Amino acid sequence: GPSAGLKLADLGARVIKIERPKTGDACRQLSIKNLFVDDDSLLFHTINRNKESYAADLKNPDDLEKLKKLISKADVMTHNFRPGVMEKIGLDYDNVQAINPKIIYGVVTGYGNEGPWKNKPGQDLLVQAVSGLTFLSGVDTDGPVPFGLSVSDIMCGNHLAQGILAGLIKRAKTNKSVLVEVSLLESILDVQFEVITTYLNDGGKLPDRSGAKGSAHAYLSAPYGMYETKDGYIAMAMGNLPNICAIIKCDISDLYVEAGSAFENRDKLIVRLAETFKKEETKNWVNLLEGHGIWCAEVLNYQTATALNTYKSLQIEQQLDLREDLKIKTTVSPIRLDNEKLFAPKAAPKLGFDTLDINREFELS
Repeated sequence: GPSAGLKLADLGARVIKIERPKTGDACRQLSIKNLFVDDDSLLFHTINRNKESYAADLKNPDDLEKLKKLISKADVMTHNFRPGVMEKIGLDYDNVQAINPKIIYGVVTGYGNEGPWKNKPGQDLLVQAVSGLTFLSGVDTDGPVPFGLSVSDIMCGNHLAQGILAGLIKRAKTNKSVLVEVSLLESILDVQFEVITTYLNDGGKLPDRSGAKGSAHAYLSAPYGMYETKDGYIAMAMGNLPNICAIIKCDISDLYVEAGSAFENRDKLIVRLAETFKKEETKNWVNLLEGHGIWCAEVLNYQTATALNTYKSLQIEQQLDLREDLKIKTTVSPIRLDNEKLFAPKAAPKLGFDTLDINREFELS
């Protein structure tokens, strides 16, 4: 939900965040690496830039009435409560339709609004765990390997934003409200559409992770992967294996008989390639291979990646001004419209900062 609001705010939407008085959104205290800025977590600032904050106690009849008036004038409403919570408050889709017959009503759940898991809490790592995703990365002796970021949350937010935009288009055609539903599990399964389709049409055979260090895909053959060099690492995309080996002078004649050998002997081929790549520095390999039209890249960390001229030319960073003496660097929407980046430098709001202004503007009091 919050990340969908961020994406829509980047695209020009006015986003008003409804928060509990005094405590606010739980994300204000949910930190990454225990980093806080101006009493709120850096994570909160990251997800909630370019939004407004309206404080309302949904158990207070007066606050609830104000919120209903606000909803009556809104284009879109979203929430990520468990099934049943909004029904108790009286802000479920049916009730909100009565308040605003043209509302786009977005709902995020962990596992959908129906089925045996509808009441289970949805959390990114848990959704990764039950989706099969953790058996795609690493080598076959690793056990499950989770992503190092909240991929389920992020993709579900993107899907909700897409659904809301689709809902707005549908409403323009029908002049009626639209219910948009997404779930963390469906989003992370959709991310895996290529490999799940492979599984479903390959006799139910499980993904076969390589036993060789550096292999990057359970279903792809050598040379696809990352290899240690004399001073770092090089990443190799798919390519003509005999041609690549001829260029880097790696003899695979005993392992590669036909095209199918690239997968059948994947582990041994990766080990053989790894032995060769260790002999030279990364830049030497990249220059050699790119000179022959082979797709490859040096493997970088955040320090080296953000120092690239390419990174700087993309203008992917922006500065948020919390106040004159306090600033945060964060990312920018990757979308350009008419050759312009969608900079949105407004910092995340203080709890309830916009409540009085919104009350006056929409005549809620």
